[in-house]
Amino acid sequence: MFKHLILFAALVAAAPFAQAAADPAEKTVRDAIHSLLPLAVVDKVVKSDLPGFYEVVVSGQIAYISADGKYLMQGNLYDVANKRNLTDASLAAMRAQAIAKLSAAQEIRFDVANPKHTVTVFTDVDCPYCRAFHKNIGQYNALGISVHYVMFPLDIHPGADKKAVDVWCAKDRNAAYTSAMNGKEPTPATCTNPVAETKSLGIQLGINATPTVLTADGTSVDLGKATSPQGLLAELDRLAAERDKAKVASR
Repeated sequence: MFKHLILFAALVAAAPFAQAAADPAEKTVRDAIHSLLPLAVVDKVVKSDLPGFYEVVVSGQIAYISADGKYLMQGNLYDVANKRNLTDASLAAMRAQAIAKLSAAQEIRFDVANPKHTVTVFTDVDCPYCRAFHKNIGQYNALGISVHYVMFPLDIHPGADKKAVDVWCAKDRNAAYTSAMNGKEPTPATCTNPVAETKSLGIQLGINATPTVLTADGTSVDLGKATSPQGLLAELDRLAAERDKAKVASR
């Protein structure tokens, strides 16, 4: 039941414990997490829309714990009346804050002037789906979509971390990335690079697959609904319209 939380707790075992909360119930919730996972770093504890429960974020994983610390639930929490996935909304908000802080020193950017949409893509040089996605980069750009790649080499691909560094350290990293996405081995290179940092960030944000495509507000794009450049544009337009509608409704 707790396999995801246990995995991420192990990854952050060397990190310091979060500062104890002032709210007695919040402290109870944090203590409950640490009773299950002593080495876990609790990133966030807030009151949930589910009465009597708190929403807890542990390294990108969201769970819900009762205020008395007796019960823990994992899974999606839905607002039935408004047909809204509250767990996804919380995860998106967390991701939006993180990607807003990313800079050109951490991304490989394929930008267009005055983009209609900008997406952040967590990618792995050895990921076949990432290669398929990048084959359409010219068309994405032509449609007004800027693409910002964040290196997230997967552990299931041995040597992917080194390839990510090789690409990053190339004289022309955009060209090197495109070459790698076409199946060519990158030329070995070393330099100061953000690969370990961005990989850690992806883990903190609960990224577990590549390519993971995020909009500026942190929403994960379902590539099953965007199987072509025009499909991606249509899906981004749809998500933007939903976002604008939600903003109007909240006023």
